[in-house]
Amino acid sequence: MSDKLHIAMLFGGNSSEHDVSKRSALNIFEAMDKDKYDVSVFLISKDGIMMTPEDSMRVLQGEPEGPIVEAAKAKMDLSNPLAPIMALTELKDIDLFYPVVHGNLGEDGTLQALFRLLKKPHIGAGVTASALAFDKDLTKRILNQAGVRNTKYFLLTDQNYQDYTYADMVKEVGTSVMFVKAAKQGSSVGIHRVTNEEEFKAGVADALQYDYKVLVEASIDQPWEIEISILGNEEPRASKLGAVVVPKEDVWYDYNNKFVDASGVVFDLPVEVEDDLANEITQMALDAYKALGLVGLTRMDFLVDKNNVPYLGEPNTLPGFTNISLYPQMWEVSGLSYSDLIDEIINYGLAEFERNNKLSYDFIELGDEKVGTKNYNADRAE
Repeated sequence: MSDKLHIAMLFGGNSSEHDVSKRSALNIFEAMDKDKYDVSVFLISKDGIMMTPEDSMRVLQGEPEGPIVEAAKAKMDLSNPLAPIMALTELKDIDLFYPVVHGNLGEDGTLQALFRLLKKPHIGAGVTASALAFDKDLTKRILNQAGVRNTKYFLLTDQNYQDYTYADMVKEVGTSVMFVKAAKQGSSVGIHRVTNEEEFKAGVADALQYDYKVLVEASIDQPWEIEISILGNEEPRASKLGAVVVPKEDVWYDYNNKFVDASGVVFDLPVEVEDDLANEITQMALDAYKALGLVGLTRMDFLVDKNNVPYLGEPNTLPGFTNISLYPQMWEVSGLSYSDLIDEIINYGLAEFERNNKLSYDFIELGDEKVGTKNYNADRAE
């Protein structure tokens, strides 16, 4: 019997970040220590069907995805309600799931719920924390309750958006430059910088393609984009800070220069900031991590205004691991190698599973032996 852990890595997914996930998965797969891990990969197609490890590996190694997926689906009984996950039945000895599925169905708690049903460990946040952190509206509600500074926003829905104008939003959020964004999307998909009525209407219409909730968020004057990586469970730790610099005026850090072509941006790693600012960002990130109930790993995105006041933008619970992704780069400049980082992420996933296994989901009668010399039921009767 092998002493290696058998890791099932899931990538792709029914998400606008499908291709980003494929690039992240390849980097993680190549960095995994094969002396420690046997790795089986499972591509989730754009329409949500899981491929076999053999077909998935072909895609991971660069073969065109479309023909492979179509050929595989032609052999499936798609009328079977379990067809989307039937590929998992080929493997019965999985020790841990490693999802690399960004965005919809990956970071929103869906896969995490599947892993829980399967009674298997997985890396990253659980069901509730994933769902909270993925929904920008719910995230901000939690941050506000926890006292973590974030940008002011106004919530629109598919039911009320026509009742509001650009001028209304200026009054609500207090800035003439605003960002319109779908509540449950990532990687700058469905996000628009708006400065007038026409842009506002177009931005809301586009965002509503991705979610029924839309945030209209105040902009930060002359923002400095600061990132920080968080790692751990009950006692998380933070990396050194990184900065994103977009040299061109009126250009912002969008999908293309995040994941495809970084030539339009400069990464400052680690970025030198005043100690007070670095400490404040670090503490805000750790406070938000705990308030949201996150475990494993998360990248926290901040905006710092011209007065050095930081605002937490959003958490990313399954951050990118592409060649230009900041999460692993910030840990590398903090002294943690790519391979060691993956080891720690896996170990935290195993530890969280063991911790949750200590909880009971059935009724436990409290007798004298459970509560010392006190009789709990007698106390209640009094």
